[in-house]
Amino acid sequence: MSKHGRILVAMSGGIDSSLAAVMLHEEGYEVIGMTMKTWDYASSGGTKKETGCCSLDSINDARNIAVSLGFPHYILDIREEFGDSVIDHFTGEYLEGRTPNPCVLCNTHIKWDALLRRADRLDCESIATGHYAHIRQDVGASGSPGRSDGRYVISRGVDTLKDQSYVLWGVSQESLSRTKLPLGHLRKSEIRQMATERGFIELVTKSESYEICFVPDNDYRGFLKRRVPGLETEVAGGNFVEEGTGRVLGKHLGYPFYTIGQRKGLGMAFGQPMFVTEIRKDTNEVVLGLDKDLFRDGMYVSKLNLQKYASITGPLETVTKVRYKDPGTPATITQDGDRITVLFNEGVSAIAPGQAAVFYEGDDVVGGGWIMKSFRQTDALAAEQQLLAV
Repeated sequence: MSKHGRILVAMSGGIDSSLAAVMLHEEGYEVIGMTMKTWDYASSGGTKKETGCCSLDSINDARNIAVSLGFPHYILDIREEFGDSVIDHFTGEYLEGRTPNPCVLCNTHIKWDALLRRADRLDCESIATGHYAHIRQDVGASGSPGRSDGRYVISRGVDTLKDQSYVLWGVSQESLSRTKLPLGHLRKSEIRQMATERGFIELVTKSESYEICFVPDNDYRGFLKRRVPGLETEVAGGNFVEEGTGRVLGKHLGYPFYTIGQRKGLGMAFGQPMFVTEIRKDTNEVVLGLDKDLFRDGMYVSKLNLQKYASITGPLETVTKVRYKDPGTPATITQDGDRITVLFNEGVSAIAPGQAAVFYEGDDVVGGGWIMKSFRQTDALAAEQQLLAV
């Protein structure tokens, strides 16, 4: 009999998830390893050698760890679910002029649900992953402007360079109640040392992939063209227009092939660095401006998932992140149903609709959602005053 019960561990074949399984095994859990096959790279049409969490090498690496420690390992094929949800969403967001974040969507809506369903079949009380973050339950605590009594809360891992709390904002309360994150209190250097001490040298030297698993050559334009036949012809010939003046600067390849903040790959020389500041799907226009034109100090966020509080009943001071590597910016957030209005204390560069926004109170994740639109507070105020004057 195990000391702590049976636990299903998501194992990608990398050092983090492997050491999570090793640690739980050493603590006395009855570990079952599970590697999820999310994507068949051969069907993507890319030119690069298969790498990452879905490759045969990664599956074998995870299995070898399990065999060496004597616990079972299974492969879970979720390609159909992944394709229907994550890839269709990825394609659809670009066609709407937004920039998607498929890894967040996969983590929170595909992998966790798939793991928990399989955990139930295998009589596992809980699941675990190799994310650098903490989970706790607030018992008897309360806060304003919301209450956190009894709720499960994600907070930052101690390794600020590896912290992955940003990608976990969408995990539900029910899922968090059955999840363990063994690496939250450790730094990456400590994980490498632990792997070395246990003889897993190949994990220490193994390169880590940060690419989207189904676009391993990082050519999302090529992926979209293959995914949507005729797209290139349909959207070609739109205008680059200048921020503020609307002056036509030239022709582009089509609005889905650009992202907010992009500078390279515009296909034209402008005499000074120009950046994509806005994408207008309806008119097939891509707005270009200077670096200063990228800054916005407000945004709307919807499709919320709140963690620390069930709801936000008044203005809440937070630090808000608009992308994974964003250090965050102080902001006041206000909830209205399934929408949060974010007013930043200062301008934030390259806020991209379609990306995830995550709200922090200290190290705690208050919640998050998808960025729908950014704005300048001065513009919004002027529009409101003009409306009142009519």
